[in-house]
Amino acid sequence: MILIPAIDLKQGQCVRLRQGNMEDSTVFSDDPVAMAGKWADLGCSRLHLVDLDGAFQGEPINADVIEEISKSLPDLPIQIGGGIRNIETVESYLEAGVSYVIIGTMAVKRPEFITQLCAEFPGCVIVGIDARDGMVAVHGWAEGSDHTASELALRFEDQGVSAIVYTDINRDGMMQGVNVEATAELAESISVPVIASGGVTDMQDIIKLNEAKSCGIEGVVIGRALYERTISLPEAQSYIDQH
Repeated sequence: MILIPAIDLKQGQCVRLRQGNMEDSTVFSDDPVAMAGKWADLGCSRLHLVDLDGAFQGEPINADVIEEISKSLPDLPIQIGGGIRNIETVESYLEAGVSYVIIGTMAVKRPEFITQLCAEFPGCVIVGIDARDGMVAVHGWAEGSDHTASELALRFEDQGVSAIVYTDINRDGMMQGVNVEATAELAESISVPVIASGGVTDMQDIIKLNEAKSCGIEGVVIGRALYERTISLPEAQSYIDQH
């Protein structure tokens, strides 16, 4: 299971939100590039970047910062989500050195877009499934949908998607523990690897997810817990390496 530090970008700063609320954000750094370097120095094997402004506005807003991070860490795989609504954005990110694009809203609104991307950029597409009480939300989590997380995941199972990033919105940024049960249930229902996200708080979450990895949980995105130091990345990595 891979540990993936999160860098959420809002107006060029590294922030964390609570339950996706843009009005409830905490700034952890005004230098996201340096923050990315810090996680790389501590041994992370992948980074998770989110363009929060882009997710709400439907187009890349922090692309310059994302490209700068990618160029500064050419050997580190990076996955980016938020505001990716067309193939041109995907191309520009991949050309900048990003390894994976995470598609959320368009996976719900235009599922054929996922099919096209998987055909043109094999191995580079991750579907982001963000759910509140089991129902998928889109447009920066501001809008609900009629799809359950499992329904959406099954739709893309045979498309060539590299992974599913599953976020429990109610847990995200709240430091109340990751929803291991829902994540494991989703992972067991599909053949595509699942990356857990939302609510990771302490080592107990890492231990529980690792114990459930046989269900198909490939990794975990860690955000606020790293910034508030309730999880030490080296300690968590050491545990994973030994188990």
